[in-house]
Amino acid sequence: MIRRWALAAFAAPVVVASALATSMHEAHATASYDSAYGFDRTWNAAVRFIRVDRSYKIIEKDDTTGYLLFEYTSAESGSKVSTGSMELVRANDDVRVMVQLKEMPSYHEHALINAFANKLRSEYGDPPRRKKERDKPPADAGADGS
Repeated sequence: MIRRWALAAFAAPVVVASALATSMHEAHATASYDSAYGFDRTWNAAVRFIRVDRSYKIIEKDDTTGYLLFEYTSAESGSKVSTGSMELVRANDDVRVMVQLKEMPSYHEHALINAFANKLRSEYGDPPRRKKERDKPPADAGADGS
């Protein structure tokens, strides 16, 4: 006959381990940015940004679907390498750029996407005006012109 205290001593670590395993999960957030620079410019800048500017190793890329898979490292994680992805999706006149780093806190994704947006602006200048903005008639100044 097993004593109750022996059973409790055996069961407690199993319960704690099970609770930890179910409460721990990977972050699946994604940071995004809408680029008005067109797919080709945004794609070329993305590849240069990941490979040249950040020196991350590109594992896989597909320019037709706009997908980059790369090895991400940060000062916080030491020498640990995690997988990151950058995806470009055509959406009307814009290109939605999404960055996902599953093993990292979401602020890493936001920092990366903000740095990429800054790169686009610094290399290509202000984003081109959209068709809607170009086709708008000028605002009427009124009868007296003021």
